[in-house]
Amino acid sequence: MIACKVVGSIVSTRKIDKLTGSKFMVVEPVQNTRAGFAQEQMVAVDTIGAGIGEYVLVTLGSAARIGCGADNAPVDAAIVGIIDDGSELDAMLRRAEGPKKA
Repeated sequence: MIACKVVGSIVSTRKIDKLTGSKFMVVEPVQNTRAGFAQEQMVAVDTIGAGIGEYVLVTLGSAARIGCGADNAPVDAAIVGIIDDGSELDAMLRRAEGPKKA
């Protein structure tokens, strides 16, 4: 799982039947470069009701399909939790931002 921030949503009125009723959110990994992610943002299926601006746990690949209950759907990323306690998240954000400029 990776920690991400929800930065937007996507509305898709036409999609394959297996994704009908799914909510799509745009998420951005908290530590893009340190975690080795080439992309800055990705679309994740949200079955738990995350909102824009919230920090969430995202799972990728086959774990994402299992996590959102869409075992046979083309899902690459799924929001599986909302981060409540930000103590470690705050430290991750500080590391990702780098040193403060004087």
